[in-house]
Amino acid sequence: MPSRRELLRCAVVGVAVTTALGAGALAWNSTLLGEYSVMTMGGGHDAMSHGEHGANGPGAAEASGTAGTTGDASVTSLTADPERPADVRVELVARQGTVEVPGGRSIEGYTVNGVSPGPEIRARQGDLIEVEFANESVTDGATLHWHGIDVPNAADGVAGITQDAVPVGGRHVYRFEATDAGTYWYHSHQVSHVQVERGLLGAIVVEPASTEPADAVELDATALLHVYGGQHTLNGRVADERVDAPPGATVRVRVINTDQGTASVWSATPFRVVAVDGHEVHEPGEVDGQRVLIPAGGRADVAVQAPTRGAVRLHVGGARSMLIGDPSAPEASAPPVSQPPKTLDLLAYGTPTPLAFDAAAPDRSYDYVIARRFGVIDGRPGNFWTINGRMFPDVPMFDVAEGDVVVMHLRNDSGDVHPMHLHGHHVVVLSRDGVAASGSPWVVDSLDVRPGEAYDIAFVADNPGIWSDHCHTLPHAVDGLVAHVMYEGVTTPFTINGEAGNRPE
Repeated sequence: MPSRRELLRCAVVGVAVTTALGAGALAWNSTLLGEYSVMTMGGGHDAMSHGEHGANGPGAAEASGTAGTTGDASVTSLTADPERPADVRVELVARQGTVEVPGGRSIEGYTVNGVSPGPEIRARQGDLIEVEFANESVTDGATLHWHGIDVPNAADGVAGITQDAVPVGGRHVYRFEATDAGTYWYHSHQVSHVQVERGLLGAIVVEPASTEPADAVELDATALLHVYGGQHTLNGRVADERVDAPPGATVRVRVINTDQGTASVWSATPFRVVAVDGHEVHEPGEVDGQRVLIPAGGRADVAVQAPTRGAVRLHVGGARSMLIGDPSAPEASAPPVSQPPKTLDLLAYGTPTPLAFDAAAPDRSYDYVIARRFGVIDGRPGNFWTINGRMFPDVPMFDVAEGDVVVMHLRNDSGDVHPMHLHGHHVVVLSRDGVAASGSPWVVDSLDVRPGEAYDIAFVADNPGIWSDHCHTLPHAVDGLVAHVMYEGVTTPFTINGEAGNRPE
């Protein structure tokens, strides 16, 4: 029998939803989206933009909801050099059905080339990668988004914005240059809150063009974390792993968090965080007695040195771990240790180095304030996320011009963590809660913004297109926590909820 507290909570929710519905039939009808273009979003006109572009006197200009409508560059034209031959060619086939989870129980979901996670793609910095994607049996259609790779907009893989979802029996070719070395991953961006959770994903690693990095890493291991039907896996298996490493060797462990929540990494032995979201940390120090937190969608490369005897244990994701060193060492030689309560602060980790642009004098400055209120989205009543006080689809459109330096002021006034992910760009964290960054430039594409926190971030608008900027706890995106960065002069022919069945979140 429900408790009095539960009955009271239900009553309060019921009254709030009834009040929202009682605001009038117009409120209900306005959220029955039907077929729409992302270019019509932003009607709220409430994202404040300061700076020389679109400035309205000494105050602020409001963000336009129709940027690009008079432009002449379609997202389909924003591609890699079509004349350049591919250096790496891959075929990936998506299927819907049973996913075998070694060490655990099978689930109903999605595979890539018959397995989940799908095949790891390896390339070298500067390579032109060509992926032919085939949908054999995913009934809702599917795409591939290259999470963290700043691809040309046509290759971004967002259904209804940069392409139509690939139907059963269809194919789509993605081409992009692996400009930045680092650890990334790919996943569907069609009904993504279902398809990603159930396995339509894989890792992609871009090795540096130079074979002699400043801190030589002798071995390399991927640690992709995913939860299949409540089962915490490491590289698709409900099991820990061993990494065979000779005494004294350094192993770069590429931790990829493909789940919906934050992952922790820690060890009883000191290690270093050498890269975050595909960008190297400048002069990283030892991490001892602290945990590293990785947002949903984020990655961290950690360097672990194998001991002279035995092995060391690196905990990844809380439920899984890696034993690094002598493969014959008994597990008892490196027993599990409790997760440290103290978290490494990446705002002050490593040593500073100058940025390539002046973030103190941005061309555009936007607020991105996350909160929550009761209302109706697409005919669904509920307690939904808002951006700058507006509810989807009446959320801001963040307009930019190529070459702009853009600063965003992120603030989380909601009661939940939001791993914010901007497509097509990496951002540098300038400050948190008014405290300026003091370590290595903290460059990310996925950033946890916790309740009550405020971040200032900056990026250069150097990749034209229409780009999603959303929470990577994907059910949050479904409930409205998604906006877009739109370049002047860029249009899209694709629509959402139309005959093509595009449903990007």
